[in-house]
Amino acid sequence: MNLAIAFTPLIDPLWIAALGVLAAVAALAALLSRGPGSILRAGALALLMLALANPSIRREEREQLPGVVAVVVDRSQSQTLAGRARQTEAVRTALAERLSRMHDVEVRWIDAAGTSGSDGTRLFEALSRGLADVPSERIGAVLMVTDGRVHDIPANAAALGFAAPVHVLLTGHDSERDRRVVLHNPPRFGIVGDKKTVTFRVADTFSGEPSATPVGERVRVHIRRDGQELATRLVMSGENVTIEIEVDHGGQNIFEIEAEAAEGEITTANNRAVFATEGIRQNLRVLLVSGEPHAGERAWRNILKSDAAVDLVHFTILRPPEKQDGTPISQLSLIAFPTRELFQEKIEQFDLIIFDRYSRRGVLPIIYFDNIARYVRDGGALLVAAGPDYAGPGSLYRTPLAQVLPAAPTGALTEKPYLPRLSQPGHRHPITAELEGANAEPPRWSRWFRQIDADVERGNVLMAGTGEAPLLVVSREEKGRVALFLSDHAWLWARGFEGGGPYVGLLRRLVHWLMKEPALEEESLIAKARGNAIMLTRRTMADPPGPVSVTAPDGSTSEVQLSEIHPGLFQGSLEGRQVGLYRVSQGELTTLASIGPLDPLELAEVTRSALPLSGIVGETGGAIVDAGPADAPDLPRILPMRAGSSYAGNGWIGIKETTASLLRGVDSLALLGGLLGFLALIAALSATWYREGR
Repeated sequence: MNLAIAFTPLIDPLWIAALGVLAAVAALAALLSRGPGSILRAGALALLMLALANPSIRREEREQLPGVVAVVVDRSQSQTLAGRARQTEAVRTALAERLSRMHDVEVRWIDAAGTSGSDGTRLFEALSRGLADVPSERIGAVLMVTDGRVHDIPANAAALGFAAPVHVLLTGHDSERDRRVVLHNPPRFGIVGDKKTVTFRVADTFSGEPSATPVGERVRVHIRRDGQELATRLVMSGENVTIEIEVDHGGQNIFEIEAEAAEGEITTANNRAVFATEGIRQNLRVLLVSGEPHAGERAWRNILKSDAAVDLVHFTILRPPEKQDGTPISQLSLIAFPTRELFQEKIEQFDLIIFDRYSRRGVLPIIYFDNIARYVRDGGALLVAAGPDYAGPGSLYRTPLAQVLPAAPTGALTEKPYLPRLSQPGHRHPITAELEGANAEPPRWSRWFRQIDADVERGNVLMAGTGEAPLLVVSREEKGRVALFLSDHAWLWARGFEGGGPYVGLLRRLVHWLMKEPALEEESLIAKARGNAIMLTRRTMADPPGPVSVTAPDGSTSEVQLSEIHPGLFQGSLEGRQVGLYRVSQGELTTLASIGPLDPLELAEVTRSALPLSGIVGETGGAIVDAGPADAPDLPRILPMRAGSSYAGNGWIGIKETTASLLRGVDSLALLGGLLGFLALIAALSATWYREGR
């Protein structure tokens, strides 16, 4: 119960103040004149002013509210190491038993779980959410059960939003050791084929304090790109080491630098540093040689020129050397065909060479075809769009290119309407598997009218024509790739004949497969992180591939079964419970996926340390104490105490007593209201009149 005097003015307080000034002046004048009854008159005026202020005695019925103690339990990934999870549970149980014996204390249990959406351990964010509905004056203390590696510590105690001690029960033990790889400014971008420099250092930490391993100790380091081993080096621990890496392909190139495990370290999850370098392709150079003008020539040129990433060099042979009609050379061509420059001196500069209805008519010497075959075997790409020329005596197959061409012409042509169809491998191959209209019966595209008969010697037949005869054949030749179109009527799709067909998709994918686009590989394994899930995609030309092996950041391995989406494409998913890099493999295929940052802050330093929290704990008057072993937690006594500058001592920690209460009811008694006030005023006036009358 609380008693207090309250005022409820009957008129505006400004008017009361003005009248009070006048009454004071009148009373002062009467006192100075020493007239009879001046004191009583002053008292009557004062009583009148007091009556206008309407004083009352207020009695409040209040219920004392218990103080709130927040216990924040760190459930981040580092708390699963070195037996800390068991130790944390033991501390939580002991705290629950001890706090349950305290009266007038409400306990808020807050589990701060690590997530991939935020980098690092964020206990104070969890604390703010857990106490969002609690008035700041009710908070008596905050107890944190953690290894001390917290990454969202406020700048000062005022930023907490409450005035109560923060105590830390430190998990882990003093003899912890950990090894990690520290990167210095890894490259974020690079031109494909170029080399970039990376500097790193192998460092150890002991019992939470940074300490370099003595210089001179040799540590074996593995360097990988996209899961494939690039090199192994012996480096001096504690020293900065600079290495060169090559950006191998467009898109993300994921590099790992992994140090061998140290004796007795608490985890090897952070023994590797990971970074991604975005590979940027310079414009792809394509050489297109058209043997003669024809209706489909413009279609090839348009599809290649429409791709901003392609630099096209196009030559059309308008007049073969054997044709002599007396026309001046200056009137026959805009530029001479630079055969030596293109096919001997600069052939390696091209990413793709296309022969479009090219017939051997003495323009290119035989030696240059041998150069082209060698260019393919060394990693180049060749596309032959054949017409009737491929079946005749001037066929490219009658040159050294026969070494790399996948099909031999029979010398016959088929010239009748037919619908191109996907073969069985074509339904699985990434070039043709997703062509629009391919799965309908009949396919939803227009007919073609010419096909060159050929016997396939190697490679995959992706499209077939009349009588299942090969129409599109692709093959790999050592390091290079070759594609052969056994028809020159693909341009009918581009012109919209009978509704056209998926010309752009087909030719663009074909060209990019030849130039080794990773997304179009026949045998590929792709892993992508979406939130906390890892989505797995497996392409194959073979039978169902079976389960995929996934290695988590902590080294644990699990298998994921894949489901067939359509022929040659299998998918599956895995829920990732840890932040970090996951290694996905099946047979010789390996890929990587990261939940959260590639190099998560949560795993940067994992030995326990009191340093990060010491500032905020000291400002609030709290304490950092060892939680003790898991078998027998050694907790300090917990005592209630009044507000002060320190809430900890030898073997004990304090909880601030709060004065927060809940108002249940209010009783009020007016001192000068009603009959009582009226009688008091009458008595004062009567006394004044009586005194003046004597």
